[in-house]
Amino acid sequence: MNIGIDISRLATAHKTGTERYTWELLAGMAHSPGDDTYHLYCRDIPAQLPPLSTHMQLRHMPMRRLWTHIRLAAELFVRAPDTLFVPSHVVPWNVPLLRRTRIVTTIHDLGFLAFPEAHTRLQNFYLRLTTRWAAVAAHRIIAISQATADDFVRYTGVDPQRVVVIHHGVAPEFNPQHQSPSPYPRYMLYVGTLQPRKNIMRMIEAFAQASLHPDTHLLIGGRTGWLSQPLQQRIDTLGVTDRVHLLGFVPDNQLYGLMAGARAFVFPSLYEGFGMPVLEAMASGTPVITSTTSALPEVAGDAALFVDPTDVSAIAAAMHQLDTDDATYDRLRQRGLTHAATFTWARCAALTQAVLRGER
Repeated sequence: MNIGIDISRLATAHKTGTERYTWELLAGMAHSPGDDTYHLYCRDIPAQLPPLSTHMQLRHMPMRRLWTHIRLAAELFVRAPDTLFVPSHVVPWNVPLLRRTRIVTTIHDLGFLAFPEAHTRLQNFYLRLTTRWAAVAAHRIIAISQATADDFVRYTGVDPQRVVVIHHGVAPEFNPQHQSPSPYPRYMLYVGTLQPRKNIMRMIEAFAQASLHPDTHLLIGGRTGWLSQPLQQRIDTLGVTDRVHLLGFVPDNQLYGLMAGARAFVFPSLYEGFGMPVLEAMASGTPVITSTTSALPEVAGDAALFVDPTDVSAIAAAMHQLDTDDATYDRLRQRGLTHAATFTWARCAALTQAVLRGER
C-alpha cells in the first residue's frame, strides 16, 4: 500500500504530547514497514527525525498559511495515497473527494470542551469544527484512551464501531538507570504544560500544606501555557520560594534523569486525554500521585496513588504518604515498573499499521 502521513507537527524544537506521539509512531513504523511505501508530508523539514526506512519518502511541500487545506489538499488530488493518516485531527477539506483513499486520524483529547476558556473564541470554533469534521471525513478514528473515545462519541454522535482505542507506549529511555541532573537530592516532580487544567496551583498549595521532609523540594517543569503567570506569585505568597522551582521546558536529555531521581511524580490534572507523563514516571521507577478524573485511572491502573484533584488536603496527604512511608513508596515503585512495561511504542505502531492497512 501507499500510505501518506502528515508529519507537519514534527517541525518544532520541543516535542510535547502530539509531537512525541507522531515521532514514536514514525520510529516504530520505520523499524517494521512491511511491504508498504510511506509518504511523509511536511511543510517545514523537521530538524530531527527518527531513523527512517528506505520505504519512507519525505515530501517537503512549503507553504506559509493554510498548509493542510491548500498545499496538502492539492498533493492529495495529484498523488492520492491508498491511506492518509493524520496523527492530529485536522483532516484536509477535500478527502471526501478522494474516493479511493482511506482516511485515518487520531483524536488526543477534547479538552476544549472541558476548558473552553483556555482558548480564544476563534480557536474554540476551529477546534469544534475540525473535531466534527474528523468524525465526518475519517473512515477510522484512533482514540488514545477509552475515556477519549467515549468523549468523542458523545460529542460527535459518531458510530462507536468507527473508533479504535490504541494506547500510547513508553520510550525505553525512561528507566531507573539515569542519574538525576537536579541539585536537590530529594524532590517531587511535575512535568507538563503550565496551564489551569493541569491543576498546578492546587499542587503548589498542597506542597506548602503537606508535612514533608525538610529537604524535599518540588520541581515544576514545562512550557508556559495559558494563565501561567500567577504561579510564581503564589509560590512567593505561600513562603515556599526556596523549595518550589519553576524549571521551564525540560529537554529529553535532562528529563530522563529528573524522572528517575524523583521521590514522587505529582500529576493532579483536572483533564487528560491520556496522561503520558504518568507512564514515563512509572517506567523510570518513580511512584505516581495522580487524579481520579478523565483517562488517568485507565492509564495508571492499580499502580498510582489517586486523589480528588480539587481537594488540596487530599493531594497534600498523598505527598506526605509517599515522602514518609517507605513501604508505600516501594510498593508503588514496583507496581509502576510492571504496569508501564505493558505499554510499548512497538505495540502502538503495529496496531496503528493494522488500522492503516484496513485490517482493523
